Amino acid sequence: MIYVGIDVAKDKHDCFITNSDGEVLFKPFTIPNNRDGFETLFQRILSLSDDLNKVKVGLEATGHYSYNLLGFLLDKGCHTFVINPLHTNLYRKSLSLRKTKTDKVDSRTIATMMMSDMNLKSYSNTSYHNEELKSLTRYRFDKVKERAKLKTSVSRLVCILFPELEKLVPTLHLPSVYALLSEFPGANAVASAHLTRLSNLLSESSKGRYGKDTAVIFREAARNSIGSVMPAKSLELKHTIKLIQELTSEIDEIETAIKRIMDEEIQSPILSIPGISYRMGAMIIAEIGDFNRFDSADKILAYAGMSPSTYQSGQMDNCYAHMEKRGSRYLRYALYNATKYVCHWDESFGAYLEKKRSEGKHYNVALSHAAKKLVRLIFAMEKSGQAYVPAA
Repeated sequence: MIYVGIDVAKDKHDCFITNSDGEVLFKPFTIPNNRDGFETLFQRILSLSDDLNKVKVGLEATGHYSYNLLGFLLDKGCHTFVINPLHTNLYRKSLSLRKTKTDKVDSRTIATMMMSDMNLKSYSNTSYHNEELKSLTRYRFDKVKERAKLKTSVSRLVCILFPELEKLVPTLHLPSVYALLSEFPGANAVASAHLTRLSNLLSESSKGRYGKDTAVIFREAARNSIGSVMPAKSLELKHTIKLIQELTSEIDEIETAIKRIMDEEIQSPILSIPGISYRMGAMIIAEIGDFNRFDSADKILAYAGMSPSTYQSGQMDNCYAHMEKRGSRYLRYALYNATKYVCHWDESFGAYLEKKRSEGKHYNVALSHAAKKLVRLIFAMEKSGQAYVPAA
């Protein structure tokens, strides 16, 4: 067996090739991050063996820097392994007490690691295609986070310009409220608005929910408001609302793309679980990737950083094991949020959560137990391909 270790970087990649006997077939060499460099690497691999089944290529998961090289190797038919950098770092430290870390050393470490670790799972086409879904779900996550910050800014600005408004509506973040504040950004502007214009604006933006009566209430509250007249803050409010509306449109577009992939390409049974929507379901599937990489549900829990940390030495043993939280924060976020909804909509999960709460566990601890139960269920469903059947 031939082992190829690659240390990935932005502009170049360091490579090391050895075999099962530990013989160095090619001394460490560097290739540029372009088509010629990729072809050079592949030709050197072919010069050693025409049978690609006898070749294993390993590289670290270094985010977007590895995408192009990974795609090239998979298209060529190479058995490629994507390794967690934390794993390689610990392995390198176990080989030597010296604090030696260079790109060439890392490429050798990756190759040696593949020789010794028989449990590594090769990167499949399923994993590669899941990257698109992962990109979309993470992109949506960032957009929603950005929008949440802007919504906080709207609340702050309304508190300055028209504080009474918040008590007159269920939430400030309604299309009708945004339409009102976009045209009349402040109590002073609402107070001087023509009643007919105000009524029509509210009626159109709320689809008939609000009309003349609401307009009268809003204008009366504005005329008695303690809100400040600050043109700079009013301008900021208008621009902030515009940004929120643009982000909402972008998020809708992203969610449409996510739904298409889930329906046409992934077709996962995870959506049959009550409480799991396209949003959370897609995020869970995308972050886990190919389920064949994991031998058990516990491996997925460890990947999500949801395994309890253990420390025992001599007579010292930790009594309260905390969660590791060293894995994918996106997967952990999706699992916890999905669990909340599943416990609400599914009787068996709801009962399980209550059982853990009755044992005296804090809500978050009890929820973590339910999340682990959910992971085991998802793992079993993905392996069997069977839809969820609620307990009778």
